[in-house]
Amino acid sequence: MLLTTALGLSQVVVAQESATPGGITSPVGQAPVEAPPEQPEVQAIADIGGVLTPRGRLVLEPSLQYSHSGVNRLTFRGIEILSTLLIGVFSAEEAERDIWTAALTGRLGVTDRLEMELKVPYVYRDDTVRATVPTVGDDSFDIDRDLSGNGLGDIEVTARYQLNRGHNGWPFFVGNLRYKSVTGDGPFDIARDSDGIEKELATGSGFHAIEPSITALFPSDPAVFFANLGYLYNMSDDVDIQLTDELHIGEVDPGDAVRLSFGMAYAINPRASFTLGFKNDFIGKTETEYFDDDARVTQSSRTLNVGSLLLGWSYQLNQDVSVNLGLELGVTDDAPNTVLTLRVPFGSNVF
Repeated sequence: MLLTTALGLSQVVVAQESATPGGITSPVGQAPVEAPPEQPEVQAIADIGGVLTPRGRLVLEPSLQYSHSGVNRLTFRGIEILSTLLIGVFSAEEAERDIWTAALTGRLGVTDRLEMELKVPYVYRDDTVRATVPTVGDDSFDIDRDLSGNGLGDIEVTARYQLNRGHNGWPFFVGNLRYKSVTGDGPFDIARDSDGIEKELATGSGFHAIEPSITALFPSDPAVFFANLGYLYNMSDDVDIQLTDELHIGEVDPGDAVRLSFGMAYAINPRASFTLGFKNDFIGKTETEYFDDDARVTQSSRTLNVGSLLLGWSYQLNQDVSVNLGLELGVTDDAPNTVLTLRVPFGSNVF
């Protein structure tokens, strides 16, 4: 989302003129206020929202994102859903996860205050897990597997509406509403063996989600301060799937999340800018209903705290094209180690 410290607003001051004895005209009353110089466009952190695309302008944004997560502990008891579903009782000594996501995002300024966005991702995942699985008695066996998966991810649709004009020193407020579909293969859509262990990796969450949020923007030349607060609601679903001969999955209610982010975008010169921020997702417990030997059991996963430091750089190649690079550094145990995102938006006027 492109932010400007001028924010597309102009100040209009009307002055009257009168003739002086020398025949020279001069303003009477309030002096004209000199319009602020044109400010460079400041690229905000992706997916937070900001000053909207002008009416009639279409922005196409190809992007490539790389995410890496590494843990040296991963212990499960029964059923727990994080980004995939794992069945059984085992203790993982080492797990590495790499995710590449190529996406095409389109944004259209419907009016001066309303913007629509569509994002279509394609996901490639590669997981390496080495685990020791305890069994009855003192016996145990090791798991050493390298799985991958690729395919269409979950398509997202977002609407953004600018709530005010930011007069009298007020920040600009933008309301956002995002819907995430289930076009990707979820954890219950992939192939599994007789023990319920996946043979491939999911490319989607498997659950519909709606996220309302509000963004506040406060321009202070040459910077723009921003903050975002949102609530991610994951819809429950009656999965109704037989994973193993003994284990049947019923209703699954993924944990909802409270999402908070804030930071500052700073213009270095008319073409370059950088962004510094922080985001934190507080993810609730996932409740899974399953039937084991005709007994109905509900299990809850633990809550997650995903916090990341945000860094961003932007360079405006010309009026219609810019290059944006974003970096997320995980600062909590549940966050990915690094997330690197390259985006190149192209803008044009369509009406």
